[in-house]
Amino acid sequence: MEFLAVLLVAVALIIVVTLAKAVRIVPQQRQDVVERLGKYKSTLNPGLNLLVPFVDAVRTKVDMREQVVSFPPQPVITSDNLVVSIDTVLYYKVVDSVRATYEIANFIQAIEQLTVTTLRNVIGSLDLERALTSREEINRHLSGVLDETTGRWGIKVTRVEIKAIEPPPSIRDSMEKQMRAERDRRAAILNAEGHKQSQILTAEGEKQAAVLRADGDRQARILQAEGQAKAIRTVFDAIHTANPSQKVLAYQYLQALPQIANGTANKVWIVPAELTKALEGMGGALGGLSQMVGDEPAPEAKRTASEVEREAAEAARAAASAAQQIHDEVRVAEAQATGGNVPQGLPAPEPVSPASLVSDPADQRERA
Repeated sequence: MEFLAVLLVAVALIIVVTLAKAVRIVPQQRQDVVERLGKYKSTLNPGLNLLVPFVDAVRTKVDMREQVVSFPPQPVITSDNLVVSIDTVLYYKVVDSVRATYEIANFIQAIEQLTVTTLRNVIGSLDLERALTSREEINRHLSGVLDETTGRWGIKVTRVEIKAIEPPPSIRDSMEKQMRAERDRRAAILNAEGHKQSQILTAEGEKQAAVLRADGDRQARILQAEGQAKAIRTVFDAIHTANPSQKVLAYQYLQALPQIANGTANKVWIVPAELTKALEGMGGALGGLSQMVGDEPAPEAKRTASEVEREAAEAARAAASAAQQIHDEVRVAEAQATGGNVPQGLPAPEPVSPASLVSDPADQRERA
């Protein structure tokens, strides 16, 4: 009885083991490669699968999901003989589990070595500066080479990325100094450009201001000249309207002589010896002017002859006195200049009678 019990237990154990080996459950996104007596038999897909116990065996369990592998830094020499350290990241996916199992022993190691050799070939043809700025080009080249090579292994390389390119410490210091110098140069250029634009704008503003000031000055002078022209025209029209006589003109001139003599800047006067003849010539000129504007005064400008003669006589005396005073001042000034010797070059002017100043210009012309 005991032997029978042991036999039943052994048979039950064999049945359990047989069922365990015959029934295989494969999870999603995985494939199992099955061999029968050492030879490839089939590939188990996800789900419930039955095998022949003790005949069929699972060789490998292949994960069909996309995998990520980060390779350690690899030293690579550039075309300008600089050693740089490059880290790469690989994204791949198994598309054929049978080929991935039987075509290559360790496809991860094979992909790593292929990546290193391809990187050395690509980076060896580039200098450091181009290698640092051509990551996209390097990635495309690596992806093309790996995809072409790993296709026969049942592997699909989806993407290759260069994680870091580390130059030597000395090169990094030199690059930082170069970058700093470049930034300083750009800052200096921008500062110079700003200063240049500022000076240009300032010069343009000064130019426009000068043009506007010149235009304003021109307009002011034009208006001032027009005002003076209108004033002269008004005075001229008033003289023609009043029609003054020669005696009135002579009287006005004699009134202006003391004002001319009283000027603060008139220190030296050249007085002619024949003052009477000069005044007679002036009277003749004024007489000619009176003939141009008409000798007969207007009715509203008439005055008595006695009043005109009296005022003319007083003006003549004042003018003669002013001329004598100016002559004395000239002689004193010359005496001071010559050290006390009074020069004899300027004779005393002859006295001027009021009657000669108000005499008729017609008689003066006859005497001339």
